[in-house]
Amino acid sequence: MTDSHRILFVDDEPDVKPLIIQRMRREIRKGVYSFEFAGNGLEAIDVLTADSTIDLVVSDINMPGMDGLTLLKQIPAINPNIRAIIVSAYGDMKNIRRAMNLGAFDFVTKPIDFVDLKLTIQRTMSHLIKWREALASRDKLISLNNELSLANKIQQSILPTVLPRTDKFEIFGRMEPARDIGGDFFDVFRLSDTQTGLAIADVSDKGIPAALFMMSSRTLLKGSAIGDPNPDRVLGEVNMLLNQENPAGMFVTVLYAIFDHRNSTVTFANGGHNLPLLVKSDGSSSYLGLPSGIALGVFDGFEYEVTECQLTPGDHLVLYTDGVTEAMNVDGDLFGEDRLQEIIKESVDRKERDLTRPIVEAVHVFSSGVPQSDDITCLTLTIRGG
Repeated sequence: MTDSHRILFVDDEPDVKPLIIQRMRREIRKGVYSFEFAGNGLEAIDVLTADSTIDLVVSDINMPGMDGLTLLKQIPAINPNIRAIIVSAYGDMKNIRRAMNLGAFDFVTKPIDFVDLKLTIQRTMSHLIKWREALASRDKLISLNNELSLANKIQQSILPTVLPRTDKFEIFGRMEPARDIGGDFFDVFRLSDTQTGLAIADVSDKGIPAALFMMSSRTLLKGSAIGDPNPDRVLGEVNMLLNQENPAGMFVTVLYAIFDHRNSTVTFANGGHNLPLLVKSDGSSSYLGLPSGIALGVFDGFEYEVTECQLTPGDHLVLYTDGVTEAMNVDGDLFGEDRLQEIIKESVDRKERDLTRPIVEAVHVFSSGVPQSDDITCLTLTIRGG
């Protein structure tokens, strides 16, 4: 980002302003962001009305005068292209859902983790930039393919770009979209100081409807995960919400897991997705025998099951979509699960850190000469050492 982005921070706590300025001082000094502040929704309306350069509103929910939810309702009338991030108490899913329904792009929870806040702001700004590029180019588009390309960039902008890497573990993610808009996504989000949520998903069908369903599924999954430590209940809640308004009959396969940093355990719930691959330090691997469950959005009331996996130093956990194993070559052969294991073993023998790169490269080489028909998505977790 070369130009300074204008952010309005709305909170009635008097120490918020100096705290934000102190924590964001490097970005302010470099001209990446500049901030305005308001104590409640009414003051925020005055600022937005007087200053048309505001790009983003970060607002608390509970404030005197006018709360954050009411403010969200007012923003589109002032400037429909402003993005909003809501700040809510941890586990306040009712208000978080209401905020998302009112147009909030994302949310952070209190007490604010400033690493998470910066990443959320960065991702929101990236989405806004792509959106503005799409608006600026709208009149110049000459074909549907151009529109799909821009929509694909917007879709890509919601994927996490900075993934956790510590002295104990590393996470890598990669998505190679097909030529048209797809429905794959992966997500990595902080649940607590010692737990990280991991998700990979594949929406049925392709095109703009799939992309919209993907974005809705991703938001619901993250919101439910923040409020519930049980992966099975998270999938159950998202399944219920997707079934409430799904006139097109779309569905999404989801593998959701909680990684506990303290003991390197991973707790899974599977919504009809491909089984994850556990890779040992010597390159040997096996597919985890999880209950398959059913895809989310098929029917309401399904009870998902939980499976726990213990990882040891040197282990790799590989999550992927069927764009990997079902990629086809010119002879009509599938890439397949066995070939995936072979590629991973070779990569581990070469001591590759990021296993997503050789997987995606191998799929492209295998299917050379055949147009890519599906998104290729991988997410890996490595326990360092061993």
